[in-house]
Amino acid sequence: MRIRFISSTPMNVFQGSGTYVGIETLARSLRSLGVQVDIVAPRLEFPILTVQRLLFNQWLRFRRRNHYDVTVGFDMDGYTIAGHTSAGAAPHTHVAAIKGVIADEMRFESGLTKMTLRLQAACEAEHVRRADFVITTSAYAAGKIRQLYGVSQPPRIVPELIDLAAWENLAQNSAPPPLDKFIVLSVCRFYPRKRLPVLLAAADRLRSRIPGLELRIVGGGPDEAHLRAISREYNLDGVVVWRRNISAVELAREYSQCHIFCLPSVQEGFGIVFLEAMANRKPIVAARAGAAPEVVRHGLLAEPDNHLELARAIEQLYREPLLRESLGNAGREFVRRFDAPVVGKMFLRELQDFLAVERRASPPGQARR
Repeated sequence: MRIRFISSTPMNVFQGSGTYVGIETLARSLRSLGVQVDIVAPRLEFPILTVQRLLFNQWLRFRRRNHYDVTVGFDMDGYTIAGHTSAGAAPHTHVAAIKGVIADEMRFESGLTKMTLRLQAACEAEHVRRADFVITTSAYAAGKIRQLYGVSQPPRIVPELIDLAAWENLAQNSAPPPLDKFIVLSVCRFYPRKRLPVLLAAADRLRSRIPGLELRIVGGGPDEAHLRAISREYNLDGVVVWRRNISAVELAREYSQCHIFCLPSVQEGFGIVFLEAMANRKPIVAARAGAAPEVVRHGLLAEPDNHLELARAIEQLYREPLLRESLGNAGREFVRRFDAPVVGKMFLRELQDFLAVERRASPPGQARR
């Protein structure tokens, strides 16, 4: 099978975050199964991502695709070519793979950012309506696609994935958590929906209750200056450590050396960082929102936007080391179902099943859309 991945998400971990990680890991997994996978991404970078995405999608109209069996367009990317087949073109299937429902993410933004996301959401809606079928990563995301984009057929669900073998190789020489500190790790892009101000407020409450508390925040993004200002207002300079643009080896070290992982996001289409924490046997504290309850089966969930409840969950794990160990071990076992070889086969099976149905439905010699 020959597959073309289309994505205008920056293909690096610093800007593309979990979306990039998911796409790259899925491509490697499918290649290991003998599938040809080519990733088509923008050749030119523009300072405004929305402009880059729109121009990239217009450029796709002129790119040949006849030698691929399947095109997989991620999120809005591919909306200009989904459902269009030129005369004499070979049979071709177009899949809309939605990782983060843009219309859902838009609810938590304001100003210019919200305006640009509204435009992207309109393109994503067109994409899922034109595609032959839709794949997404969670029941939460599937529900939002149907609700916000008016899609009648339920999307197929293939979860995010993690390469456990590669992750273990990265973390094999990392030191365990220090005995004189209690380290809470958070990893994300800095967007309002991630609710890092709630975590900072919880840290302010906990610093007098947990000796040696250290909150390590890995990431970057448009809210960075605002978040650092909040940290200064709480006078958390001795508690919060900011890490940005770190390597994969350094990130693995951060997971190994923390005691717990916490991300109080109110909107996650899945949350690859939860898989990374589970891979390191780290107990998780998350908000009871988005797809987190589907993914964080072995962790503590707090009410969204409630820093007091978030602080209570963190403190409970601090005071109960046996609970930390139990949740961490259970999470490490649970994460095996998201290992790259397992999910790669699941994704490929969805494609093969759809193609088999299409072949039975199409008369010989008649091209599909």
